[in-house]
Amino acid sequence: MSHSAWSHPVAAITHEERQGRLSRLRERMQAQGIAATLLGPTESLRYFTGLVWHPSERLLGAVVTEDKLTYIVPGFERSRVETLPRLPGDIAVWEEEESPSALVAKLAGPSGKLALDDALPLVFYHALTEQMGAARLVDGGPMIRALRAIKSPAEISLIRYAMGLTLDIHRKVRDTLTPGTAASDVVRFIDQQHRGAGAAGSSFCIVSFGVATSLPHGADGEQILQADDVILVDTGCRIDGYHSDLTRTYMLDGGNSEFERAWAIEREGQQAVFEAAKLGAPCESLDAAARNTFARHGLGPVYRLPGLPHRAGHGLGLEIHEAPYIVRGNTMPLAPGMCFSNEPMVVFPDTFGVRLEDHIYMGEDGPHWFTTPASSPYAV
Repeated sequence: MSHSAWSHPVAAITHEERQGRLSRLRERMQAQGIAATLLGPTESLRYFTGLVWHPSERLLGAVVTEDKLTYIVPGFERSRVETLPRLPGDIAVWEEEESPSALVAKLAGPSGKLALDDALPLVFYHALTEQMGAARLVDGGPMIRALRAIKSPAEISLIRYAMGLTLDIHRKVRDTLTPGTAASDVVRFIDQQHRGAGAAGSSFCIVSFGVATSLPHGADGEQILQADDVILVDTGCRIDGYHSDLTRTYMLDGGNSEFERAWAIEREGQQAVFEAAKLGAPCESLDAAARNTFARHGLGPVYRLPGLPHRAGHGLGLEIHEAPYIVRGNTMPLAPGMCFSNEPMVVFPDTFGVRLEDHIYMGEDGPHWFTTPASSPYAV
């Protein structure tokens, strides 16, 4: 989205903020004895430089050293890159018969370690090992992910705004659903609504009816809503690259005591995750809070069904799934600025599933909801 056409009431990420991110990256590089970091055509390139590029077999990225930012660009793409929003930096080009890895090696210097963006395609890693040797290449993922996991106030504002747009669209969907509605029509409606709100359409959309709601990521093929179906809608959009991601599960009419009980258990589990989200708490303790809640109702244990078949949540930012992951075995402590989903789904195989997904951000005083959780099994 062009910042020159920015029309939202929240601010886009500024060059000043990106410069601060680069400064923090360089501090970590120095502390770890890293001479240079290669950012690939990934969301981390966007995070640090603002340049958005879709990956291909040609390497385009950036090399960050102690005092320079240099973009690595195929020669014929230079003119395009020069027109795109990005932090100022040198542009080093490679032509079609040349090796971009040799160019990276030259920029990284004759010695010292090169940290690699962990989302860099493997083919580039192999080419770099031929130029520099595997001993000089290190995984830059832990360093990069640790920085990206702590969101700034500007990032939190963008995510909160995107979440609000999507929650409003959920409410519109609930108001328009009637028996006979095709799931594909709901998907199109949601995409149109996201576009109307100033996003580039839906970043994804899952609409499930009836038994299909017991499949966490939905079923293939068309579905037609029946009057007594459970409805699950999971969708989101992006604003300045930052995701929203919200799920609601409900029925159109009351009277289904089995669904009402399951919905109440799901909401109880979601609330247990929120209450476990204390500063310093390990991520896995939040997942455990959901599973312990469900176990008290005879569900599970662990991943056994009926119960919770997957992790209780995932981090969110420029990627819809990123650190921190709210999952068994993750001892990462929660810290101010972390943002993550709260979605401990309850699945009853071949019957229905209930997922309520809202997101949490950690403030200096503990957890906060981005959106107000659902209040009823018959409403959004």
